[in-house]
Amino acid sequence: MSPADAGPPIATVNPANGILVDSFEPYDAAGVETRLAAAAAGAAVWAKSTFEERSRLLVTAAELLEGELPDIAHVVTTEMGKPFAQAKGEVAKCASGFRWFAENAEAMLTDEEILVDASLGLVTYQPLGAVLAIMPWNFPLWQVARFIAPAIMVGNVGLLKHAPSVPRCALLLEDLFRRAGAPDGVFQTLLVGTDQVPAIIADPRVAAVTLTGSVGAGRAVAAQAGAVGKKVVLELGGSDPFIVLPSADIDQAVSVGIQARIQNAGQSCIAAKRFIVHQDVAEQFIAGFVSGMDALSVGDPFDPATEVGPLVTAAACDTIAAQVDDARAHGATILCGGERVVGPDGPDHPGFFYRPTVITGITPAMRVFTEEVFGPVALLYTVADADEALAMANSTEFGLGSSVWTTDPDEQQRFVVGLEAGQVFVNAMVRSMPQLPFGGIKSSGIGRELASPGLHEFCNVKSVWIA
Repeated sequence: MSPADAGPPIATVNPANGILVDSFEPYDAAGVETRLAAAAAGAAVWAKSTFEERSRLLVTAAELLEGELPDIAHVVTTEMGKPFAQAKGEVAKCASGFRWFAENAEAMLTDEEILVDASLGLVTYQPLGAVLAIMPWNFPLWQVARFIAPAIMVGNVGLLKHAPSVPRCALLLEDLFRRAGAPDGVFQTLLVGTDQVPAIIADPRVAAVTLTGSVGAGRAVAAQAGAVGKKVVLELGGSDPFIVLPSADIDQAVSVGIQARIQNAGQSCIAAKRFIVHQDVAEQFIAGFVSGMDALSVGDPFDPATEVGPLVTAAACDTIAAQVDDARAHGATILCGGERVVGPDGPDHPGFFYRPTVITGITPAMRVFTEEVFGPVALLYTVADADEALAMANSTEFGLGSSVWTTDPDEQQRFVVGLEAGQVFVNAMVRSMPQLPFGGIKSSGIGRELASPGLHEFCNVKSVWIA
């Protein structure tokens, strides 16, 4: 197979102006084979490494991220469009995550002695081998970090099939681990098209698969992995509720709610997407929320004043515009926004910008009622009481994150128990962190990343009985 036969080029397009930045040929069959062979050899070596060696690798990678933070963030912003300040925050978060796993993983992977009718009973944790990660573009470094950090500490090796819009981030990460001293095959990027993925999943040298992406992609990968009996972890997005009840600090809920909706231009699985507000505080919340959303600065992601950058691709911008236009056509009220924005390079290179938008009067006839809205568009609902708020929050196929705002301890407990989600944040926006497991239920996924559960997902959890 020649490089041309491997599929169309994998390209970096600057979302702020739509201009091609770089282009890469996908790996052909020989290139993929070389990397699979290296992963198999690397897995055999890395499985025998000590926790000290694994920790040293992650700490060195963290030091490189911190030392080169602005340059790495520049690649992120140019490739997928998030404001430069947010890109710098993502780089720093990766470094912090690497350090956390380097410092804490050994304790969570230590053999556990179990009291049984034997001279010794143990649960021990051993690596599986090569884990294939199919990752999205929206947090092109952090999504990878939260897979590879626990994988490395377990003694697994990683193969990254990144989103086609962020090849430079993918290659940057491969080079980062090479420079940090990773042995050959411990972390590699696969520049391949989607059509090459099923054969890679089926390859016996791949032990397990993790994916963050759409419901359709997750189900396809789960079917492919299931056909060959391989473990999967899936994080498939959400339509997270942000519930505001009468006892809440409304000014704080407004401020945090705006950030929870527009961070990364709203392109986050755990962004607040459905704002469910009790009627007793609806007028106050809506006035502040709409005013704040309407005042946000949209534009050049390298301008420090910019709060909302471009969407990642023209197709992403088209999807958001179509969803809003459909809601408008079916009778929704657009309280602010609802239109595209021309970027800093002018009409000849407008980029992929969309104005922060708030929609109310939503009905089941509208696409936004059931679809995930992956952009700076907030859906606003008013409810009569806590019962209706909880029912509406749960009336979705998704179950990833949720945020509830109340200072009433009984209400807090009720929503913590009753919300159908993998995460409940009370009086705060949903976020991911190494200390807490991350994942969802229903159509939002299978399994968990991060913390102790994330470490154990790709282990052989081995029971040992010595008579």
